[in-house]
Amino acid sequence: MGEHGTWFDYLYRFPWWQDLSHTLEGNLGRHWEWMLFGPTHWTLTHVMVALAVLLFVSYGALQFRGSVSGGGQAALIPPRTFNIRHLFELLCDAILGMMSGVMGEKNAKRFFPLIGSLALFILFSNLAALIPGFAPATDTLKTNLALALLVFVLTHYYGLKEHGPGYIKHFLGPIWWLSPLILVIELISHLVRPASLALRLMGNMAADHKVIFAFFALVPVFVPVPFYFLGLLVCVVQTLVFCLLSMVYISMAISHDH
Repeated sequence: MGEHGTWFDYLYRFPWWQDLSHTLEGNLGRHWEWMLFGPTHWTLTHVMVALAVLLFVSYGALQFRGSVSGGGQAALIPPRTFNIRHLFELLCDAILGMMSGVMGEKNAKRFFPLIGSLALFILFSNLAALIPGFAPATDTLKTNLALALLVFVLTHYYGLKEHGPGYIKHFLGPIWWLSPLILVIELISHLVRPASLALRLMGNMAADHKVIFAFFALVPVFVPVPFYFLGLLVCVVQTLVFCLLSMVYISMAISHDH
């Protein structure tokens, strides 16, 4: 199995899977090249990994909800053995605590469904890189740009919802005769945000995946272990960076200080 090979590649033995892949590649694949955007090499691998992560996160969320929705002692006291409820409870508590420190308790509860979903999806997508035979869904620009554009659109949606038409004044600056210059600067800074979010996550995860694969291919026993710990740290840090910047952007959009 090569660097980009996964268990999903065995599905290409079936003619119906090949036909589906070629059809989608013709309709959804990128047919142009420019600067760093070389040949697209479009496959269904990242789609399948993203779907697997989505199913796992949905299953864990439903398990956690089912265990606490009944109320009583079972909702307050977790089981003695570590299970998926413990995992999602720890992650959700950590995410909500981080959000409260950045956005305040009120806004943390308000935006927890958005930021929490992003954090869980990105984290488990990143962690897929540490499993032999899997690839992270976040080492491709397509996935990351979709997540970044979601944050971009919702940031300005909540800004307009919070301030109404007055939100546009944020892009014009305090001095009227400098408004054209401030508008250009603000537009560029805001348009760069989704690109920086997507490229940062893609670059770090692609590099981490290549490093782990290189050492695993050379000496598959013992030697890759330190790099697996480093990869685990990269997965967590990149999730935190993406979510922290998303929280900062939304907080700035809905803030009344300016």
